[in-house]
Amino acid sequence: MPVEPRLQRVRTELRGLLLLATPIIIAQLAHTAMGFVDTVMAGRVGPRDLAAVALGNSIWVPVFLLMTGILLATTPKVAQRFGAGEQAAIGPLVRQALWLALAVGGAAAALLWNAEAILHLMGIEPKLIPPTMGYLRAVACGFPAVALFHVLRCYSDGLGHTRPTMVLGLIGLVLNIPLNYIFIYGKLGLPAMGGVGCGWATALVMAFMLLGMLWWVKWAPYYQTSQLFERFERPQWPVIRPLLALGLPMGIAVFAESSIFAVIALLIGGLGATVVAGHQIALNFSSMVFMIPYSLGMAVTVRVGQALGRRDPRGARFAAGVGMASALTYACLSASLILLLREQIVQIYSPDPAVIALAAGLIVYAALFQLSDAVQVTAAGALRGYQDTRVTMLLTLFAYWGIGLPVGYSLGLTDWFGEPSGPRGLWQGLVVGLTCAAIMLALRLSSSARRHIRAAKLGQ
Repeated sequence: MPVEPRLQRVRTELRGLLLLATPIIIAQLAHTAMGFVDTVMAGRVGPRDLAAVALGNSIWVPVFLLMTGILLATTPKVAQRFGAGEQAAIGPLVRQALWLALAVGGAAAALLWNAEAILHLMGIEPKLIPPTMGYLRAVACGFPAVALFHVLRCYSDGLGHTRPTMVLGLIGLVLNIPLNYIFIYGKLGLPAMGGVGCGWATALVMAFMLLGMLWWVKWAPYYQTSQLFERFERPQWPVIRPLLALGLPMGIAVFAESSIFAVIALLIGGLGATVVAGHQIALNFSSMVFMIPYSLGMAVTVRVGQALGRRDPRGARFAAGVGMASALTYACLSASLILLLREQIVQIYSPDPAVIALAAGLIVYAALFQLSDAVQVTAAGALRGYQDTRVTMLLTLFAYWGIGLPVGYSLGLTDWFGEPSGPRGLWQGLVVGLTCAAIMLALRLSSSARRHIRAAKLGQ
């Protein structure tokens, strides 16, 4: 292909990708910023409240990602139907996905409500358990609502309309700040709840976002061809089962990565509130930075899925390649800025010198795994578009739990390789695990793309 037409094709694909990804990026940053706001506002109350929020996040965020990962199956299913012009088939699919969301959201809420045994099992300081459980139970009340919201979001994303999620995410962030203030400090006649109040604020924001998305989907013109609310249908297992078969490996793969961070937080929990707070700062900031490649991966899912729906497997491979290149470019920039500004970053979170020193050391490792994290999450997004999720799940589990966690545990908490290095060793294990995941998922993506192209040739 001549250079100029190829460059033009890259520009066209990049424009389409960024039009999809930019609202998703803003929405994801708004969602992560809620965690930032919770961390900062709880940290101003005291180390105990910050540690309770940190420990609570280490449990509910992986459960949330498992739940939303399962429901992510809606996006490629909708995208392929939209790409194929099968609008009438989208409404019935999404109605069944909403039933799945109710079941998964209720199960996730019940798990959080009864999570105290996990805290005891991990040896968390007894004084931290009551506020942590109060925070978790408050957040659990919003899980059924956020599960329903997520299906509607995936439906909208699959159609190529990502703006509603952005708008509602920004409004939710704005609401979260005064709600936190009211519940943390006991305003408007309510008792002061400290860090637990952050959980109630989060649950209310989840409910608001569901109501906002329901209104948008009901009345915006570009959703009307799907006829989502034209009829009521009972749960239909023949439709739900393929969604679950596709989504469960997605959820487990996302959970495998996020739970590594959670397990590390719980292992660190026995080292005291200062260490937990330092880890939470480094984790929270790295999570915010991660939202951009994660959002690019979600947009790549849509681009790949719609291309496959149009029976254009070469276009799907091209979309995946442009997405990978975009994520790597961002990763180089973010890693450089993190290394340069790490001390200024951690000072935003806490005035405590001990916490600052620890967090600044850990955030170096967040910079180191930017490249591998960008590759693995974008490759995983493209593989979702190909609906190739089972092998992706197995590779992810092996990378994080078979390699990353054992390496981190060995370096951080044992003397097998010399003096235990504590949280630094555990973060070194994360770097190793993410690098292995990036290599394996990139190879799997290349294999899936070639397989679809060969199948298209044979079908001609």
